[in-house]
Amino acid sequence: MDVIINKIHQLTSNIRAFELVSANRTALPIFEAGSHIDVHLKNGLIRQYSLSNCCSETHRYVIGVLHDAHSRGGSRCIHTEYQEGDRLTIGEPRNLFEIHPETEQAILFAGGIGITPILSMAYRLKYQKIPFELHYFVRSHEMIAFYGNLTEHFPNQIHFHIQDQPETQCNMQGVLKEVSTQRHLYVCGPTGFMQFVMDSAAQSGWSTEQLHQEHFVAQQINQSENEAFTIEVVGSDRKIEVHPHQTATQALLENGFDVPISCEQGICGTCITRVVAGTPDHRDVFMTESEHALNDQFTPCCSRAKTKTLVIELA
Repeated sequence: MDVIINKIHQLTSNIRAFELVSANRTALPIFEAGSHIDVHLKNGLIRQYSLSNCCSETHRYVIGVLHDAHSRGGSRCIHTEYQEGDRLTIGEPRNLFEIHPETEQAILFAGGIGITPILSMAYRLKYQKIPFELHYFVRSHEMIAFYGNLTEHFPNQIHFHIQDQPETQCNMQGVLKEVSTQRHLYVCGPTGFMQFVMDSAAQSGWSTEQLHQEHFVAQQINQSENEAFTIEVVGSDRKIEVHPHQTATQALLENGFDVPISCEQGICGTCITRVVAGTPDHRDVFMTESEHALNDQFTPCCSRAKTKTLVIELA
């Protein structure tokens, strides 16, 4: 669907908020806290950005975008090539980071740009009168995004932990000491930060069912030991060779097969494909461990094969 960039707010030196409204000024599709949208950029890339506003709003979507120095082209494009009044094509909201229905208390952790889905969750939890606390980790005070929103709407729940202000250091053991089945933890931010929070929670006795995270960037995987493997597509008699330096998606596209792509990192699940035979080498962060164990689907954008041949079925 088409939207218009109604307003752009410079939140920090490298984070902007983009307020999107329907191009025909009608209500936008409803969404739940934790949702994201696919944004189709003018340079041909599709990128996912979390919705940060309250899910009760249907007149706008608000996304926060970090201008990453290591951008693969998405954040650079939206920061430098779009202005207020420009048109964007987006997909309908999808949610891979839902608030668990049994949440009676919540602890929210955000690191840097990870505040975007966490902010939407905070709005929802407050509306539902579910007690929560929000811990936001940044390197300096100037890097706090949505500062006004956080201090105005959540003065009793927000805790800022600022790296260059030691007095704001977070006592993780104290924060995580209360463990119960109705208490859930939600975290979003850089991979290392999320792993720190998840490990801290596990050490404090939290179960995996209580821990929820949203990935923006997949962990870097050593590709130097990649081996070639063969893909066979059900309904085709062709055998597609996937070389060590390329992904299965690239090999399939080069051979004329249509594979949907979006994040290209194994985060969004757009390209997930059914496996008929063979064993995948799962490298995505989209599926759960139990889903990986079934070995009946894989993400060709990043995953490979443990067997010489992988037989897949394309929709």
